Amino acid sequence: MESFKVKKIQSAACGFLLLCSISGFSQGLNSSSQVTPLEGIDIEQRLNEQLSVDLVFRDETGSEVKLGDFLGDKPVVLTPVYYSCPMLCTMILNGVLKALNTMSFEVGKEFDIVTFSFDPSENAGMARKKKTTYLNKYGRPGSEKGWHFLTGDEDQIKQLTDEIGFHYKFDEVSNQFVHASAILVLTPEGKISKYFLGVEYSPRDLKFALMEASQNKVGSPADKLLLYCYHYDPSTGQYGIAIMNVIRILGTATVVVLVTFMLVMLRRDRKKTQLAGLSNGRIS
Repeated sequence: MESFKVKKIQSAACGFLLLCSISGFSQGLNSSSQVTPLEGIDIEQRLNEQLSVDLVFRDETGSEVKLGDFLGDKPVVLTPVYYSCPMLCTMILNGVLKALNTMSFEVGKEFDIVTFSFDPSENAGMARKKKTTYLNKYGRPGSEKGWHFLTGDEDQIKQLTDEIGFHYKFDEVSNQFVHASAILVLTPEGKISKYFLGVEYSPRDLKFALMEASQNKVGSPADKLLLYCYHYDPSTGQYGIAIMNVIRILGTATVVVLVTFMLVMLRRDRKKTQLAGLSNGRIS
């Protein structure tokens, strides 16, 4: 199991967003006594860890479901949020939506999304309202079968957030959760494949991550060739160009072109020789 700590807040911007989510901050409260400390608020990347598929939640209809009910067939994008969050969670879901709207992959076809609330006081009605909002914005038919909004009890939520390394706390002063922002990509079996930090997600990187999580079972041949040219950097959460792979592809392409050129020229020379022989035969 690959496990390492990510910076608690990835940038000054993220830190600012977290502070702004505390209502007392926006009212100019004394920072020394009113602002919730950010110690312990982080995301611990636990790549390749198997999640517990028997964790029990409730879907947007209020029906009891298990995490494993959404696994086994396609890769899954897992989004930890809470539905009454005044700022950051909306930005996370909007970031996901923005990436989805420019991807050729579709929710419910190549992959599914599981959005779960880590606030145990939230209910199915809140999940249903949030699902309706984002499905309407997404607007692709059939996505309602692939984008799931869950709520759960505290013990089940705590186990899942611990397994994915998502550490947060509740601030009594602001009556809000203080948390970082990230989404995860899971394999069809429920293993953690990739983390994407922040509130904006590259459609290309997300698509590549889904392809890798599915072991290249989704994506066109062109997509797979393009993926070969990139490698994932876990420290940045992004895919960068893989120079050696590009050189290999260009080298192979050059050899193919040269061999093809030589074969064409040999075939032309052979035809010329044959035509010359026929001409000489007629003259004699």
